[in-house]
Amino acid sequence: MKKFKYLILSLFVMSALLSCDDGDFFLVDQDNDELTGGAIEGGLVALNNPAIAYVVGNDATYTASGSVYQGNVQTTSVDVYKSFTSSATGTSSTEALLTTIAISNTAIGENGTFEFSFKYEDLISGLTLAGNPLPASDADLAIGDFFNLRYASTTSQGNVNSNSSTTKVSVGTRFAGSYTVGDEHEYWRIGVFRDDVAWPDEMLIESVDATTYRIVEYFGAFDGNVMYFEIDSNDKITYPADTPEGDPQLGNGQPMTTCQNNPNDLTNVPCGASTNIVVRDDVNGEDQLFMTFGYLTAGSGPREFYQVLTKIVE
Repeated sequence: MKKFKYLILSLFVMSALLSCDDGDFFLVDQDNDELTGGAIEGGLVALNNPAIAYVVGNDATYTASGSVYQGNVQTTSVDVYKSFTSSATGTSSTEALLTTIAISNTAIGENGTFEFSFKYEDLISGLTLAGNPLPASDADLAIGDFFNLRYASTTSQGNVNSNSSTTKVSVGTRFAGSYTVGDEHEYWRIGVFRDDVAWPDEMLIESVDATTYRIVEYFGAFDGNVMYFEIDSNDKITYPADTPEGDPQLGNGQPMTTCQNNPNDLTNVPCGASTNIVVRDDVNGEDQLFMTFGYLTAGSGPREFYQVLTKIVE
């Protein structure tokens, strides 16, 4: 009789530990009382371009794209919502629908892709900031303003899931945008050429103000950095000693070196008239940035970088 009671008790405990959804079993984690399965499924968006540089005055059309993984629960559509944030005040606008994208049925285990395009008129339509419509001309925007695109997915189960991944459309000037690194790049470590160090395929450059830019994520080949530079009216590139916040500019946490201030620490890379310049392409828009810079590790030695970046034209 006791064995029978123990058997009933064991079955009761197992039924409390297991839940069933469409024939699949999911274990309850008793430590935190959360399900490891059975959560709302489907609708996860992967973005190809989480950051887009919007260039003031060029009347361009911009394109964003991504994909959704199609499992047992399919994503049927993606709503893209837009909002605007002022760099001067930090306040954000209302939110409005930019577009709805239908996702065609795709085999389980494959990705359903999507793409959409927009212009300035599409971004501002229906938005208000502090009760006022956004400027009709992008010339009235400030460098550093940005639009945010939020993605909400509708699934075959009727759920609407808002994604944490968003697209930031940053307002900038001509030289803001995505750039290819190409084959023209060099990294020297303590006088030794290091062609074994992988460089990124692309770099994103954002405008800080009318003449100051920042390379997002990279200092030469190394990620985890932000590098600031300036372009003057003669298309000469220089590197400020301090960041806009007033902190010393660093590379990988070490003091930055430049041809102007530290030529003796940049002897293996170009430091003459052929570098730290902009070469404009007024026909195709594929502007090029020729850049030489580095950093100095105390007790070790100089790190030297040379790169040629070519703007990607959408």
